[in-house]
Amino acid sequence: MRLKIIATTTFFALLAMGSACGQEVLSLDSCRARALRANAGLKQAEMKVEETAALERVALWQMLPKVTANGGYLWMEKSVNLLSQEQKDRLNHLGDNVSSSVGQALHDELDPLPGFGSTVADALSEALAGSRLTADVNAIGQGLVSDLETDTRQTGVGMVTLTQPLYAGGKLRAMHRTAQLTHRLAGVELDQKQQATLLAVDEAYWQVVSVAYKKQLAEHYAALLDTLEHHVQLLVEAEMATKGDLAKVRVKHNEARMDLTKATNGLRLAKMLLAERCGMPLAADFEVSGMAGVGAAAADAPAVGLTVASLPMDSVWRRRSEMQMLRLADSVAQQGVRVAASVLKPNVVATGGYLITNPNLFDGFRNEWGGTWMAGVVVNVPLVHPAGIYAIKAAKAKRREVAYQTQEAADLIALQVNKLQCELELAYKQLVEAESNLDAAEDNLQLAQESFSTGTCSSSDLMAAQTAWMKAESEVIDARIGIEMGKVYLDQALGK
Repeated sequence: MRLKIIATTTFFALLAMGSACGQEVLSLDSCRARALRANAGLKQAEMKVEETAALERVALWQMLPKVTANGGYLWMEKSVNLLSQEQKDRLNHLGDNVSSSVGQALHDELDPLPGFGSTVADALSEALAGSRLTADVNAIGQGLVSDLETDTRQTGVGMVTLTQPLYAGGKLRAMHRTAQLTHRLAGVELDQKQQATLLAVDEAYWQVVSVAYKKQLAEHYAALLDTLEHHVQLLVEAEMATKGDLAKVRVKHNEARMDLTKATNGLRLAKMLLAERCGMPLAADFEVSGMAGVGAAAADAPAVGLTVASLPMDSVWRRRSEMQMLRLADSVAQQGVRVAASVLKPNVVATGGYLITNPNLFDGFRNEWGGTWMAGVVVNVPLVHPAGIYAIKAAKAKRREVAYQTQEAADLIALQVNKLQCELELAYKQLVEAESNLDAAEDNLQLAQESFSTGTCSSSDLMAAQTAWMKAESEVIDARIGIEMGKVYLDQALGK
């Protein structure tokens, strides 16, 4: 009888495969690949990784020399004057002023002389005032005024500066390290989203497999009841059964058709969910290849009673993305302490560059370009900074907070792994019991069919045997799907 049931099940599986000709058959691996390509959240995480990689380079360049170029133009209504107007007047009449001073000095010296002293002083003063010497000295003064004129109404300035931080209290190195850790953290978050995506696909995939097989089982059960209804109808006509017996069979048959309709709708919804997670159109028509493994004979089931090997929790913690993220968060908090401490430390910056101006400031304000090299060191030493002390305390408290979170997460992960190990072992045991119940249900169904054919068993007893067989088959499928999902959940908990 078991061979008949297996043959019947195989027939319906082949029938389903035949009806799926032309349909795309998806394996679990192909569904995973589609989901990884189509998931929008993964694309966002990939962009986050790319963003943090660029920010890491930005932090690196903060420690390297920076070269800047600056230029400017200034127009002013008036020029800068090095001489006042009074000074200009004296220089413009320098010869006249000198002649007057000399003449006055001659009178002061010669006027006291008796006789012709005053006359001689007048004659010498007139000779000096009318000489070429006065005009030449005037020209010298006027030239000096002209040379000291600065045409600075239009000024151009250009400067190229190189700045190199020498010491910033460890802040720049800590910021670069923080950027590196943030980049790694983005990579771990990407892996975590990938694992979550794969888990969601696995759940949807095995849901489709389970519902698809139960739909086939419902079709088989409906076919058995259809055959039973036909036989009871013949018995009623032969007055070997009552119409009440036929009514009971028809009610059960209607229930089976209703269950088949529910299974069909459930399969459609399960496929829509799987299609959505794989980035396919919701109305996509496909089959899954996992049905063959779940619908196999009981002898092909995985070994039962398997005890999941206990792994050292240290290796589990190293692989789990949550622990990796917390360890990175602790490192980031450590760098935060260093950044906060840098506020209380001196900063040293070296600068150098080239300055060019027009007018030339280095050659008498000539209307030409002139420049000079320059170099220097700037030192900043904080003397009183109470806020920095509290910033350090806050950063250290943040790191202790992350340490507590890490310990809590480690305890929860250990509990989760042990729980899933127990659940998987229980699933294997449930499969053993379900297959044992199926063997008993098959034997009972065989006896009921033989008794019904000989007239020693009522149709109600046969329907009860058929219902028990269908329930046992369904429990076997649930147990096998439970094992598959238990493996998935345990692998995720172990960080695989």
